[in-house]
Formats: sequence, C-alpha cells, structure tokens
Amino acid sequence: MKVFLAIIILCVLLLYVFDSEYILKGVRVVYMTGHTTAYIDDYHHFDNHTIENGSSTIPWALHDNYNTVLPTHRLQEINEKLGTVAYLIIKNDSIWYEKYADGYGTDSKTNSFSMAKSIVTALLGKAIMQGHIKSLEQPVGDFFPEFSNGLAAKTTVGDLSSMSSGLNWEESYKSPFSITAKAYYDTDIREVLLGLEVVETPGETFKYLSGNTQLLGMVIEKATGKTVSSYLSENFWKPMGMTHSALWQLDSEESGMEKAYCCIASNARDFARFGVLFKNEGVFAGKRILPERFTKLATQKRFKNDDMYGYGFWLSDHLGKEIFAMRGILGQYVICIPEDDVIIVRLGHQRGKKAKGTSFTNDFYIFIEEAYKMLGNAA
Repeated sequence: MKVFLAIIILCVLLLYVFDSEYILKGVRVVYMTGHTTAYIDDYHHFDNHTIENGSSTIPWALHDNYNTVLPTHRLQEINEKLGTVAYLIIKNDSIWYEKYADGYGTDSKTNSFSMAKSIVTALLGKAIMQGHIKSLEQPVGDFFPEFSNGLAAKTTVGDLSSMSSGLNWEESYKSPFSITAKAYYDTDIREVLLGLEVVETPGETFKYLSGNTQLLGMVIEKATGKTVSSYLSENFWKPMGMTHSALWQLDSEESGMEKAYCCIASNARDFARFGVLFKNEGVFAGKRILPERFTKLATQKRFKNDDMYGYGFWLSDHLGKEIFAMRGILGQYVICIPEDDVIIVRLGHQRGKKAKGTSFTNDFYIFIEEAYKMLGNAA
C-alpha cells in the first residue's frame, strides 16, 4: 500500500512538473462520475457564465400536424441505440414533431459541444455588422500581437471561422495529453491559445481545429470589450426571444474565458432558433439579426476543393439537397434544409459510426432520411 501511494503521489507531482495537472480534473469530472469521455450533462462540474434571456420570449408555433405522425421504426431504433434525448422536426418555422426521452424535456439543458462553433460564427457576423471587427479579412494580429509575424500575420478572423488558420493545434480526442484535452480541462485557456504558432499557410485549405474557434472567441471578446456570453445574450439570446437562459462553460472562474469552441448548455428548442436564423438569411421573427450576405457566405463552401465546411457550419448534399448543419461530437445536430423549409434537431448521448467517404457519421443521414419519410406520411 505504501508503494502504491508513493507511485500515485509521484504521478501527481509529475503532472504538475510537466504542466499536465489538468488531467486530474478530467479524471474527477469524467471517470469518477462513471463516464469515459465528456458527456451532455458535464456542465455541472465546471464554472459557467450565464447567457441571460430577455423578459419577453417568442413562443414557438406548433404546426397543424404537430405530433400527428408516428416515428418510423428505423428512427425509433437508432434513437434508442444512441441515446437520443431530443428529436425535433421543424417545418415552415413551426414545430412539426418533437420527442424527448430519458427524463429530458423542452426545458432540459444539455451540452452543445461543437454546435457552439456555429454560434461563435454568428457572433463574428454581428461584430462585423456593428463595426467592432472590420471584415472577415481583418488580421488576427490586429487583436493579438503574438500573431503579427511570419505566417501568423496572414491569418484572418475569416480563416479562424472557416478552419483554415494553419495553427499547430492537434485535434485529438483520445489522448489525455493532447492540446484538445488541455483546452477542455485547463484553467487558463487564453495562455494555451496564445502559445500556439501558425505553421501552415493560412486561408488555403480546410483543417478542422477547435483552437481556431477558441482564438476567434478571444478576438470577439477583445474587439467588443465584452465576454462572449454577454455579447451572445445581448445580440441573440434576448432579441431572438429564447425560452430560457443558458450556460457557457468557462476554463475557470478566475480566468473567466468561455470555451468558445464548445459547451453551451441549452435546450433543443432554443438551439433550433439558430437554424431558423441562418435558414432565413439573418432574419428572425421579422427582425434583422445578421446581414443576409454573411449568413449566405457562412452556409456555403469556402474552398472549391472541399465541399463540407463553410464558415462555422458543416455542409452536405444528402438526398440531393443543399444542407448546412451545426454539429457536436456526440451527435448534436441542427440540420437545415432551406429548399424544403425543414430543420431537424437531435440531441443525445452518442453518435453513430463514421460513414465511409463522408465527413459525417451514419446517424446524421438516418435522421434526415427518416424525417422525410415522416413528412411524406403526413402528405
């Protein structure tokens, strides 16, 4: 027992020596709660900023055919298999179908994970609209001198949003020693990001890096002089009539920096409003929230040789449709199909297996296919 304790103490000391003590928090939050990775309710274990909603909410309209069609057998099967807690179909900006499970409901908060990247892109659009940021072409070095030399001087805020910065960030979810894990559990995420370098020519090719969105969040914070939580509340959560306040995970209470690349805890109906906003080209409930040009640009591919990402949104042509989507690592989706005025929202515990030759897992396609079958059954 003494030897065992000595080994444990030595391991802990080595974690501090090599600046990896954040792993201890990861062990406490994940493994000591019976999980093996981040999970949809983990926001309880972190400091958070509140994203305040306004005094007047804008209620969702319910479609005339609301919940009159039963889910297909295939949809029920995958929802049970992957632990879906919320599944919504929105037609013509009205909720056509919704189903909750596992004790979750319309008011339940769950972790957005990387769906937050699309929301940060919305914040970027607003900051440009209000003149805090000049354009998508403004250099990151204008805000952080650490990125003013060499290749880094060429990196723009648009490169961060479109995942083409050239940062030396490793997007790894398996290694506890990766920078991705460090960003999730470390107590000073600004220090982590400002220690990065640009090692590839920015603005040329797509490479998905969560560090891009984190640095973009820091740019927005500096440009506006506000936390991204308060800026989100002021410009989206309140004017879009969100039903509930939300939470945005922080690196720590002392640092107070949001994990901009992920981790907004909200409900399915409120997440869906961002789908409506971008589907309707920046207008929500008759109010101009974002420029039309910006929303169109964000939901179209930036690079001709890559058809899966725009600015903060994933893209697909499944079923011959032009689709854009917000996406989180455990199968969190707000899937928008403007040509048919359809939005599909799915939140849950797990996602499916990677579909061969695509940028999505197989559940993404199933959620779309079964929604169309259900819509067809109502015709």
